[in-house]
Amino acid sequence: MLTIGQHAPQFSLESVVSLEKGKEFKRISNADLKDQWAVFFFWPMDFTFICPTEIAEFGKRYADFRDRDAEVLGISTDTHFVHLAWRNNHPDLKNLPFPMVADTKKELSQAFGILHEDGVPLRATFIVDPQGIIRFVSVNDLSVGRNVDEVLRVLDALQTDELCPCNWKKGEPTLEVA
Repeated sequence: MLTIGQHAPQFSLESVVSLEKGKEFKRISNADLKDQWAVFFFWPMDFTFICPTEIAEFGKRYADFRDRDAEVLGISTDTHFVHLAWRNNHPDLKNLPFPMVADTKKELSQAFGILHEDGVPLRATFIVDPQGIIRFVSVNDLSVGRNVDEVLRVLDALQTDELCPCNWKKGEPTLEVA
């Protein structure tokens, strides 16, 4: 698995970006993330139970990520057609503001090193800085959803470029070394 300080992998993959007829799909690549922070979050598969709760929460909090100059990419190994069908059929996913990336050949999941033995991505989250360096990694068991507030908290801490104590939140003092 890739970890802190390593470069995020290069990629170019089909994604669902809209439900508007004729504008549903777009190829997304590293070039779309140039000069901004990125949050890659992987889920095991579409049409499941925990995954839509996480995806919907990232959607609800998308403006908070954009306020921090961060793009969010949601990724599974389902096809872009399956992503579109799921978005069309799940009320919490209809208006997602971020791309649902289709890692159909499992290239990105393999490159990040988070493919489960069952052939699906682990429930993994990576925060990548504007230079393409991984700054945060979190992986949950397939049965446990992640905490989007914690992803935002860590992004805030990373963006201070200062020492942030346990449970630090944006606006609180950071640590000073005497």
